[in-house]
Amino acid sequence: MPFPQTRLRRLRATRALRGLVRETRLTAADLVYPMFVAHGVDRREPIDAMPGVDRLSIAHAVAEAGAAEELGVGAVLLFGIPAAKDEEGSGAWDDEGVVQLATRAIKDAHPELIVIADLCLCEYTSHGHCGVLRPDGTVENDATLELLARTAISQARAGADMLAPSDMMDGRVGAIRAALDEDGYAEKPILAYSAKFASAFYGPFREAAGSAPAFGDRRGYQMDPANGNEALREARLDVEEGADIVMVKPALAYLDLIRRIKDETAMPVAAYNVSGEYAMVKAAAAAGALDERAAVLETLTCIRRAGADIVITYHAKDAARWLQ
Repeated sequence: MPFPQTRLRRLRATRALRGLVRETRLTAADLVYPMFVAHGVDRREPIDAMPGVDRLSIAHAVAEAGAAEELGVGAVLLFGIPAAKDEEGSGAWDDEGVVQLATRAIKDAHPELIVIADLCLCEYTSHGHCGVLRPDGTVENDATLELLARTAISQARAGADMLAPSDMMDGRVGAIRAALDEDGYAEKPILAYSAKFASAFYGPFREAAGSAPAFGDRRGYQMDPANGNEALREARLDVEEGADIVMVKPALAYLDLIRRIKDETAMPVAAYNVSGEYAMVKAAAAAGALDERAAVLETLTCIRRAGADIVITYHAKDAARWLQ
């Protein structure tokens, strides 16, 4: 009998055999492509911190979504950059808001493409926090839930296929689910940012969306990176409140929690390969320190191996092209 190591080497000997015994598959359909949609006409504005990612006016967003669909990417995720902001973030639930307009335009042009609407107030508030503020500058959880529910209805009315609350307010999945059901949108699924950590890897996103807090930080409602058991509790609570998919964000430093949450909940799990993770690979590749294609495909495959059914990534179009 050959040693076990010999058998393993035989299976690794040719590319075709490696493909037959590969344990984890990565396809373009597993990927979600985030896009930043802004008001304006013929606007395509590069984001310095995220090479290859732009702020897009609606016409450009429609074209970009179509390109992603052509490559087989599973869905797009829309973030809005409003023309104006206020204390409550009223642009989030405006039926003529930028995400609502972009959703309608993309669904009209590409009706089969899944459009996910990010559901939060931070991009729309003048102070950059994810909810209504008390006089002392802390977020008022319950008052925020009412505004998130209004936003969910507006996004559903615009044609979003899925709503993705990213605010981390307590009870927001239940409030959104109740509002959708009551308004006739019981079929709209919720992709909950269940384990969203107060991470150092969000910097480029905040530049892209102009959503950095004007004061303080978000540690009062986002999670401590040291707390794994808390992430499981948050995911279980979201499932109990009606979430259809749970998410871990960021991905790379939290692969252990992707696996634990998948095993614990047996629910579809998404992982967000966030802006800082994207920017690190881009910077290293530009410096000649690594092969971008190999690094991206390895990274995304390993996120899938950890248990993610869906990977949200700014690499989605490039990865889909490479996978072809």
